[in-house]
Amino acid sequence: MQRYEEAKQRLRGSIAPIVTPFYEDFTLDLDSLENLINWHIESGSHGVSVTGTTGEPSSLTVDERVRVMERALKAVNRRVPFVPGTGSTNHEETLYLTKKAEEMGVDAALVIVPYYNKPSQHALYKHFKAVADSVSIPIIVYNIPGRTGTNLEVKTLARLAEDCPNIIGVKESNKDFEHVNRVLLHCGRNFNLYSGIELLCYPMLAIGGAGSISATANIVPDKVAEIHNAWFDGDHQKALELHYELMPLNDVLFRDTNPAPVKAALGMLGKIKPVLRLPMDLPAKEIQTEVREVLSRYVEVPVE
Repeated sequence: MQRYEEAKQRLRGSIAPIVTPFYEDFTLDLDSLENLINWHIESGSHGVSVTGTTGEPSSLTVDERVRVMERALKAVNRRVPFVPGTGSTNHEETLYLTKKAEEMGVDAALVIVPYYNKPSQHALYKHFKAVADSVSIPIIVYNIPGRTGTNLEVKTLARLAEDCPNIIGVKESNKDFEHVNRVLLHCGRNFNLYSGIELLCYPMLAIGGAGSISATANIVPDKVAEIHNAWFDGDHQKALELHYELMPLNDVLFRDTNPAPVKAALGMLGKIKPVLRLPMDLPAKEIQTEVREVLSRYVEVPVE
């Protein structure tokens, strides 16, 4: 139990959910992944995650997901906590990837609510409990009903938190702010709540959240980290100002399905080749123009 309480304290702040870079032939670009991780750590990100939604896990084979995790773990090199996404719509695949992550020595695993299947709350409980029971590493549940078609109800999460000591928190990509308030009410105020909705990163800190796992951190990791630094240092006004400063960028990065605008922006910055695997693709030209215009307000964008 002490191990999990320590993990809750360590896994706080901006845990950046990094994209999976591809070459133009759609193969993995692991060198660019390593470069991104080094940039994030140098920019102040408090943790690193891969193969979550922003990392296009459903476009990767199981072997590729393992390769991404291995390279990312090596690049992080214990400088910050490492939390790979190991969830899938397939139960056995989730077990395999989560056990693999434990063998690698990760700090925690991010496990998404299974998508497409639309399981019942009873089935979700059985799924997450089986995953948690199969490993001893901390587990962060990932609830993103807009992408999975299923909302993990608070009562189900609270039951899991009570029955599985290694389930230490939840990433809530849930626009229902009443729901996320009730998470801490029923799971306990020491349960780690992370925002996966960019415009709720600051509000979730205000109600007792532990941090965020925000796609915007891919573009301005320093500013997203600074929101958390300011909040934890007690400078709530500075955190609030940064919250509003980032709002236009947050908005434009979701003008198309994540991570398409994020990858377009990273391509504009020369960080990666802006490549997604079908059925995902880059945003329409007009959206890319809008991304470039908004991006230029925050960072210097090289001329095309």
